[in-house]
Amino acid sequence: MKRIIIPLILVFAIGCKQEPKKELTAQDIVDNSIADSGGKRFDDYIVTFDFRDKSYVAENADGQRVYQRISDLDSTTITDIKRGDEFERYINDSLVMVHDTMAVKYANSINSVHYFVRLPYGLNDGAVNKELLGKETIDNKEYYKVKVTFDQEGGGDDFEDTYLYWFDKELFKPDYLAYDFHVNGGGQRFRKAYNERYVNGIRFVDYENYKPKNEGTDILEIGQLYNKGELELLSKIELENITVE
Repeated sequence: MKRIIIPLILVFAIGCKQEPKKELTAQDIVDNSIADSGGKRFDDYIVTFDFRDKSYVAENADGQRVYQRISDLDSTTITDIKRGDEFERYINDSLVMVHDTMAVKYANSINSVHYFVRLPYGLNDGAVNKELLGKETIDNKEYYKVKVTFDQEGGGDDFEDTYLYWFDKELFKPDYLAYDFHVNGGGQRFRKAYNERYVNGIRFVDYENYKPKNEGTDILEIGQLYNKGELELLSKIELENITVE
């Protein structure tokens, strides 16, 4: 009897060891990243911060995202508000009319700042398409590489842009991102996150902002261009006076 039982135990043990490990999908990676970066706190809290001499506020009101940008110019305060697809401008608390073309420009500018600050939270928006491209090594560390594109419906004016994210394989934090854009002559950007900090459970980072030294490069190869020193530093994107309430 012992001779029979022992082989059966060995077979069972080997079978357990050989059980295949579940392969992560792009959605799994993004979900883990969002959970680590603050999760539902992005919707439940009011976030304020300063960026390049302007103040920004993000909150959810009646299930709708409301973004503000506040500029103080001498004795004048300009408050721009993007509420869903609507835009309003107030000068010293008085609502003023803004031409449609300029309203779209201002709204896109506000949305862009808040989008990058809230990452990776926006990667689960309805118009977002995610594709895992595999793994890639940047600066001697291997990452999950995820490609993001947008549906035209709900994808905003920049729906044709392509984004790339490199997620830490253990902690799922997006240490790098890149994107191409088509406005103002087009181009590509590559961002390296640094100065990570958590404020009331929400992750915030600053960025080093790079562009390729040469034109006509493939956005999918931009990570390797960074490794080869073929990107140049344009600016630093730094947030100040962050509050989460």
